[in-house]
Amino acid sequence: MLFDKFEQARQEHFELSKQIREHDKLYYSEDSPAISDAEYDELRQKLEAIEREFPELTNANSPTQKVGTSPSRRFGKVKHSNPMLSIGNAFSEEDVIDFIERVRRFLGLDENEIVEIFAEPKIDGLSFTARYENGKFVQGATRGDGTTGEDITENLRTIKTLPQEINYAETLEIRGEVYMTHEDFRKLNAENDGKFANPRNAAAGSLRQLDAEITAARNLNY
Repeated sequence: MLFDKFEQARQEHFELSKQIREHDKLYYSEDSPAISDAEYDELRQKLEAIEREFPELTNANSPTQKVGTSPSRRFGKVKHSNPMLSIGNAFSEEDVIDFIERVRRFLGLDENEIVEIFAEPKIDGLSFTARYENGKFVQGATRGDGTTGEDITENLRTIKTLPQEINYAETLEIRGEVYMTHEDFRKLNAENDGKFANPRNAAAGSLRQLDAEITAARNLNY
């Protein structure tokens, strides 16, 4: 009976992993997701639940052990100085309480001590890293698989809100989000017969162009 349950879990783990990898490819590499964020999160939650119950199914190739997807061969590769990870999700009050308790344990706080939280709306775009040396912007990259990203330096140079020089002499790496406003998204879609599903996909597709002039014409923001 226990063997049957494990085999069922193993098969479900295999199928979920396969689905998630395919959706990761569509989302991160092709900027053309086939399911909603909520549906994707549900797949990952199911996979994580299986791995909690059957830890032996967790391996280095599991989607739970990776961030994003491998960089496209169309771009040069940039190795991140530190892993570029993603933020976690909370879907219920219990998830938020659990997060606060983890923070409390990490900080070594007593259970009656207050944990202050700063919250703000999340802008949905494409995560990137920008490297400055001697106050000048020298290199930019996508998240990629969290360890290695795609070189999008020239495309980032076209974004007017991203400073090309800063008042800081040492090496500095910043991480942020490139996005497109709803107004610019509507204009772009009107010019392209509704090609893009949402502003996030439009921003990601615009930033990952081989021709920086196309990126420049898309009016992206940082």
